Amino acid sequence: MRVATSQLYNRPASLMTRLTADADRIQTQIATGTKLLAPSDDAGAYLRLQGISRQNANDGAYAANIGMAQGLLAQTDTTLESVEAQITRALELATQAANGTMSDTNRAAIGKELESIRDTLFALANTKDVRGQPLFGGATGDVAYVRNADGSIGFAGGPNEPSPIPIGEGVTIQGTVTGTRAFASGGSDVFAVLANFAAALGNGGDAKAAADTALGGLKSGLESVTLARASAGARSARLELDTERLTAAGEAREDVRSALEDTDVTTAVTELQKTLTILQATQASFSKLSSLSLFDYL
Repeated sequence: MRVATSQLYNRPASLMTRLTADADRIQTQIATGTKLLAPSDDAGAYLRLQGISRQNANDGAYAANIGMAQGLLAQTDTTLESVEAQITRALELATQAANGTMSDTNRAAIGKELESIRDTLFALANTKDVRGQPLFGGATGDVAYVRNADGSIGFAGGPNEPSPIPIGEGVTIQGTVTGTRAFASGGSDVFAVLANFAAALGNGGDAKAAADTALGGLKSGLESVTLARASAGARSARLELDTERLTAAGEAREDVRSALEDTDVTTAVTELQKTLTILQATQASFSKLSSLSLFDYL
């Protein structure tokens, strides 16, 4: 069989070109640590990597929302703790007033302190959250509570609950509580209770009867605050679980991504050495073939 001269040259030349390209590709994979250099390398793996990237971005946004919700709930708990302390002090004062033996001076002093407690609670109720919005204001409004012309304090937030915060696919959580839950739940408006109690002490009326009435309202108000804190605490605990869930899911995706995309350096180096050995052998064979003269075939 006669072999054309072009075949003698083209076949090894094509092989050397392919081997050189393979060696360059493997060297790039080793240098970059990435075995998928283009979508055409593995279309299926490339599509899976795109999906992993999108999910990582989504979970990154959810993680940021979880962090914000945790901050809001922590601020809610801290503020409500201060509210509890103020109401507890008001309960102590009401207990003192209930013994019915205090002087006018004592009643006046208690009345002044109750007014101060009410002012402090008003300020706490209008606390701004980390976003600059009213912490207890619900879904709308620049402030949670306002002081009316007659001196009464009323809720100014909207009727709806605070806007939920997305923390997962189809999963949301409330980062705060409304003032109606924290300060006026169970039919007891702590601001009105304190105002009426202070007024009764200032008018020189039956201090014991006023104190007994105030004790009931303040205990109800304290229970509302305690329940609000418990709700915030439960949501904080849930967010811890959601954080662990996102972390676990992210780690699982990273394992998949690494298997699809990262270069196995040991395997790649072995493959590179094999490719270079074949390339060198092909080059040596081609060199000998090229040096043959026509007489060597005769």
